[in-house]
Amino acid sequence: MDTQQVVLHMNHGTGDNSYANNSIIQKKVMREAKAIVEESIKRLYTIIPIHCFKVADLGCFSGPNALQLVSNVMDIVDTTTSNLNLKPPVFQFFLNDLYGNDFNSIFKSLPKFLESLEEKKGHKLGPCFINATPGTFYRRLFPNDSLHFLHSSLSLHWLSQPPKELVNKENIHLTSTSPRAMHRAYLEQFQKDFKLFLKLRSQEMVAGGGMVLTLLGRDKTCDIRTALTIIGTTLNEMVLEVHTKVY
Repeated sequence: MDTQQVVLHMNHGTGDNSYANNSIIQKKVMREAKAIVEESIKRLYTIIPIHCFKVADLGCFSGPNALQLVSNVMDIVDTTTSNLNLKPPVFQFFLNDLYGNDFNSIFKSLPKFLESLEEKKGHKLGPCFINATPGTFYRRLFPNDSLHFLHSSLSLHWLSQPPKELVNKENIHLTSTSPRAMHRAYLEQFQKDFKLFLKLRSQEMVAGGGMVLTLLGRDKTCDIRTALTIIGTTLNEMVLEVHTKVY
């Protein structure tokens, strides 16, 4: 089933169980990747004349991390244009996620965010326009040759669909006990999806544009032990308990 047909999203709002208040790891990853983003944007300024800097964040989620890339990019461009004695560009940011994402929370936080930017940078930065672009990134999202820079952090491990030929009934994700054929099927699905992702983005980006993608990974010799393993075990035990009570 296509991910667009599934009501899939992080917990909305700003409560104790919301994604906004439980995304420390994601924030750390973005902070560690900032140097790579900076290197990519500096390279852009050496090869492309930029008047309106168009940036897309694919899989932006919600909460404070959704606007972290905006802040990072504006900081980097401010420093870069100052060093090169260039006029700062107009900024246009496109925040992408599935239709069920909590875009409302993002846009409710914009007035305070933009106000803090103005206090921090003054009026030397160009105007900043922030838009929502809902939809799966396994389909076209933008016109041809329209983006200068593309970013995606901890999102591309979400596949467009599970492998059609396999059904994982015992676990909610791959584990060290999953059959080899299942690991191979998920790998093939990822390869298919990733190639499609790159093909679509190559059509949407300007020649020479920059892209920074951060993905989850592991050492192939490492045992697969994650929070999902614990959740999956708990769910299986709950199902068995219900069956025991019914029968």
